[in-house]
Amino acid sequence: MSTVVAALRLARRNAWRSRGRSALIMVMIGLPVLVITAMLTYFATMTVSPREGLVAELGAADARLQQAPAGTVLHQEPGGGNWSTNGDEAPGPRRSAAEVAALLGPGARVIPLNSGKLQLGTERVDALETDLRDPLTRGMLALREGRLPAAGEVVVTPAFGLGPGDLLRPSGGAPLTVAGVVEHPHRPALRQVAGPDLPLTPPAEFWSPFDEGSGWLADTAKPVSWTEVPALNRAGLYVTSPGTIADTELALARSSSMDVQHTVGLGAMVIMLVLETVLLAGPAFAVGLRRRRRELAEIAAQGGSAGHLRTIVLADGLVLGGAATLMATVLGVGAGALGAPLVARLGGQAGPPEVPWPPVLGIAALGLLTGIVAALVPAVQAARQDTVTVLAGRAPTMADRPGWPLAGAVLVLAGLGATAVARRQPGTVWVWSSALLIMIGLVVLTPWLVRFTGRVAARLRLPLRVSVRDAVRHRSRTASAVAAVMAVTATVVAMGIGAYSEFMDRRNAYTSARPTGMLAIWGGPMSDATWNRLRAETARRLPGVPLAAGYHAKDAQGRRYALRYTVRWNGTRTRRTAAIGDQALLTLLQGRHDPQAAAALAGGKAVVFDATAVRNGKLALRAGSTTGPPRKLEVPAVVATPADEHQGGALLPRSLIEQAGFAAAERQLYAMHRLPAGSTLGTDLGKVTSRVTITSEEGYRHLPDHGLWGWLVGALVLVVGGTLAATRLAAADMRPERATMLAIGAPSGTLRMVVAGQALYISGLGALVGLVAGTVTGVALSRPMTTHGAGDPATIAVPWPFLIAVVVGLPVLATLAALITRTGLPLARRRL
Repeated sequence: MSTVVAALRLARRNAWRSRGRSALIMVMIGLPVLVITAMLTYFATMTVSPREGLVAELGAADARLQQAPAGTVLHQEPGGGNWSTNGDEAPGPRRSAAEVAALLGPGARVIPLNSGKLQLGTERVDALETDLRDPLTRGMLALREGRLPAAGEVVVTPAFGLGPGDLLRPSGGAPLTVAGVVEHPHRPALRQVAGPDLPLTPPAEFWSPFDEGSGWLADTAKPVSWTEVPALNRAGLYVTSPGTIADTELALARSSSMDVQHTVGLGAMVIMLVLETVLLAGPAFAVGLRRRRRELAEIAAQGGSAGHLRTIVLADGLVLGGAATLMATVLGVGAGALGAPLVARLGGQAGPPEVPWPPVLGIAALGLLTGIVAALVPAVQAARQDTVTVLAGRAPTMADRPGWPLAGAVLVLAGLGATAVARRQPGTVWVWSSALLIMIGLVVLTPWLVRFTGRVAARLRLPLRVSVRDAVRHRSRTASAVAAVMAVTATVVAMGIGAYSEFMDRRNAYTSARPTGMLAIWGGPMSDATWNRLRAETARRLPGVPLAAGYHAKDAQGRRYALRYTVRWNGTRTRRTAAIGDQALLTLLQGRHDPQAAAALAGGKAVVFDATAVRNGKLALRAGSTTGPPRKLEVPAVVATPADEHQGGALLPRSLIEQAGFAAAERQLYAMHRLPAGSTLGTDLGKVTSRVTITSEEGYRHLPDHGLWGWLVGALVLVVGGTLAATRLAAADMRPERATMLAIGAPSGTLRMVVAGQALYISGLGALVGLVAGTVTGVALSRPMTTHGAGDPATIAVPWPFLIAVVVGLPVLATLAALITRTGLPLARRRL
């Protein structure tokens, strides 16, 4: 029988004999593999690639063509595209179906396909206007109940809870009969209505080929390739076809494969994963080594070499790591594949079950390698143990390596220097790579830190003194557990500081054009009579609430224009729309009466709340319209103080607009009023006209990322699990000392305090060192995560409750968990 086969049989028997320890090791190794495999499978399934989503977008057609608004310049190319509104070009005419078919060549057939929104009371839902009975639409929506719609009919998705024969009552249109229930191939929770004739709401002011718009599905004699795309772009048509999708995916794959930061980040993640798992599983492997010392010594006494002993211990890592990896991979693939459709039904999207085998197999190989590496240090210790000492019942002593503290200090200093440079680089991957150097250096320094901190043992009470001295005496065991706690704490602290800094930066960067608590009612394109009815209904529904009017700008042809300016807010370029109003609206925007601002507005000047937007007493505006040519204006302006700290915007007097050649039409109402819960104002105004929008400024409403507390839960599992594994090892090593204490009358509480003291020392030292390392990395992360260009200062914010929970709470929990460790021991004879 070969040595390897014999070692594997011994490893299997030993794993079955010590099932608790084996389960602990398998969890430590398999948990990261399971989580990463599940995430890879989940995201691969949830991500619908352009090719997978082609049927939902094109059906059985050869191409989809979307009509860009007049004046839009299109330029598509493999790997992406761009579009812009060019005011210097004359608006082009909209194409008819016959013209589009002619552009596609002989034998082409097109049918209309318009996507947009349908107003149902106060709700706007996705809508698809096309004839689903046409063969070109086959596969876009799957019929689940009823039949496909004819004129005056629609189909709805299951999210509406309607069935065939029910009525749908859109605002501004006749009731529509529900002919059937359909389901989107990749978005089962989508609320969508489809039919051949829908009263779609007007499209958004800024066009994008990925949003709503009008277009066609085309059946062509030959596939539409990139050679036809430029001509179609010049005709104002955005093209989607199987040929363009294939080239786009190829270009994206090539660009992603050459991403240096992605490669460096992946390498750093792999090293950190291996390091963390080895540090966590290492103490558990050391438990097995302590228990098998005599068995290994007997093998050595019967002629086994040091290589044989190393092979036997490494076989433990191979067997347990292989079993853990296999189980974790199977469970991870199953969890990811089953979880994606469930999440999709809650509001996401999912494609067919997909397992990204190359990364999944890579993670599995990494888990197997981790198990072997985690057993490497115990294997070396087993090969170096003194056979006579072990057979005599005495624990072998392990000497420190004198050069390791110096090497650790050099790595830490190198990591600090690299962090100082990396924090000024774009992206966070360089900071994490630098943090890896610091972490490895601290791992190398940990045995010296254990010995150095052991000097305080003389000042501690007896149980803690015994615990600390035992931890220092068995530094190889203690250092691994302390380093594992340190690595987890450093990672979580860095993530906490970085994420909280990003949250605070976003909160500080929040800006609005209205003060908190302001209610805004906006009317779309409508006649003056309809607006007067809407205003009267608003006044009736809000009795006693002062209303301030706002205005739209229109040119001589009746085309609506928006007046915008650009300003830099918190380092980010922001484009705002200037309001048009009088003294009443100015008072609401400032929250008080400002005589100087009121005089400037009455004198025909713009009142601006963004100081940096005014230069030399002028405000540069761009008047844009979806149907008319844009114009550039420069108007006199003064700077004023708004009602809220994070409020910007500008107010233009009507006289200034009229001087620029525009007419002002009242289409907005503003009030400092908070609607009560369950208010029906939106429904009531929607009965007057569907072209009304109601919004209320509530300020910054987002909360800090809940993922921080998810990291805390993960840290809880790893820190407490690693600490208890080391504590169990310590309890096994201290059996003679604990037996002696029990023999001389030590109460059980003292024995429990000795065990708990080990947990407190390991978790406390690891948490303190991790706090320092994590703070350095977190502060460095805050710069690339919160800066948005040159001159924008970094935001550094410390989540104190979170850090206290990590640095204080986790060691306390680990200590409390160790207190329940069984301390009763039979009396044992001490060998001298």
